[in-house]
Amino acid sequence: MSTITLITYIDAPIERVFDLSRSIDLHKISTSQSNEEAIAGRMAGLIELNETVTWRAKHFAMTQTLQSKITEFNRPHYFVDEMLQGVFTSIHHLHLFSVESGLTQMRDEFRYEASLGILGRLVDHLFLKSYLTRLLKKRNAVIKAFAESDKCQSLL
Repeated sequence: MSTITLITYIDAPIERVFDLSRSIDLHKISTSQSNEEAIAGRMAGLIELNETVTWRAKHFAMTQTLQSKITEFNRPHYFVDEMLQGVFTSIHHLHLFSVESGLTQMRDEFRYEASLGILGRLVDHLFLKSYLTRLLKKRNAVIKAFAESDKCQSLL
């Protein structure tokens, strides 16, 4: 199992950052490079506890489908989304939020296991982990940009 941990500081209220982090609409904006779209479950708005969303996206020139579910939820402090179906063996994404020195700290703990056994571990080592890290950093930069501006009003 691999883990990616990212910390992003955002000059916005914790509740706003929390809600933007669970916005289906903002997720679509932040993943525009892979044409991610929600095709089943919660397809717009703010995802809630026990709700699912199924995403279709193009990664590595292949169309992929991934279904995830919000399995833990304590607004505005944390939520967890876990993969139910997809190309990975497992994904567990913990989103943590706290306030430090007047800024919201958004912490991602993204744990995943690539499929295909030893071949999957090799792919992870060679390029998958860096690819996923770039995707998460881009997503966090979009959340930060929306949270720190008036752009967030159209999504909340």
